[in-house]
Amino acid sequence: MENIVIIGTGPAGLTAAIYCARANLNPLVIEGIQPGGQLTTTTEVENFPGFPEGIDGTTLVMKMREQAERFGTRFQSGEVTTVDFSRRPLSLTLDEGQKIEATVVIVATGARARYLGIASEKTLIGRGVSGCATCDGALYRDVPVAVVGGGDTAMEDALFLTRFASHVTLIHRRHEFRASKIMVDRVVAHPKIEIVWDSVVEEVLDVARQEVTGLRLKNVKTGALSEIKVAGLFVAIGHEPNTKPFKGVLNMNEQGYLLTENTRTQIEGVFAAGDVQDAVYRQAATAAGSGCMAALEAERYLGRIGHG
Repeated sequence: MENIVIIGTGPAGLTAAIYCARANLNPLVIEGIQPGGQLTTTTEVENFPGFPEGIDGTTLVMKMREQAERFGTRFQSGEVTTVDFSRRPLSLTLDEGQKIEATVVIVATGARARYLGIASEKTLIGRGVSGCATCDGALYRDVPVAVVGGGDTAMEDALFLTRFASHVTLIHRRHEFRASKIMVDRVVAHPKIEIVWDSVVEEVLDVARQEVTGLRLKNVKTGALSEIKVAGLFVAIGHEPNTKPFKGVLNMNEQGYLLTENTRTQIEGVFAAGDVQDAVYRQAATAAGSGCMAALEAERYLGRIGHG
């Protein structure tokens, strides 16, 4: 049986692993289907402390992984499909049927940005297509960009990007936003933002050059096609926390984010860290911070029950 099982290898999971391993708790990390999480889709990270020149997202994750391994963290590939937290020890089942039992579980499965689902977009994620304006916006100084969406997140992203981009085109498939009035008023009044109504992105250009050079848009009412030149596309149509295995087991909000007190879930010995329980900030630095918190909480819990 394991002392601590950490599910996920983004900044939250790996930071938790570093702290647990340094405390001689011999953690086991389940890597999942996308080792490194969303950070691996970011080509350059400029806002993580300690890297003044910036660092590639995948490289940053690998450095965290190496640091966790240095202190004795063990890694296992697999995806957690079901859990049983109704009894002790806690039980996890992986996609190939393997069962793992643990005294403590730290859930750090992250979240994923919703994308438009077109082939050219998928090819260019991390090369001009992004689901996080606050993560990547500073990379687009003095160039035109576009935002897709109609909610508060899209309004916030468009306004944030005006700090860097030369021009922001906000694309929405309807002729009215679902965002709050105050946010809409700010967007409409901003001289750098242009709104394209009743339109969807048909294609992201230019796949062959492996960088975004523009968008092909389609008007949903008339069917007319048009093209705009942009260097970046920010998709702001929501995020989905990776909480499917925990539905009906751990408390979560309407969007599926795990509910925690600090990092404690409602089940003793089960903690959650990072984007899986953070619908607000969703940054590598905040995820790492909550991973540290979860590890410290886990260490104290094990001490209280006489384990570790």
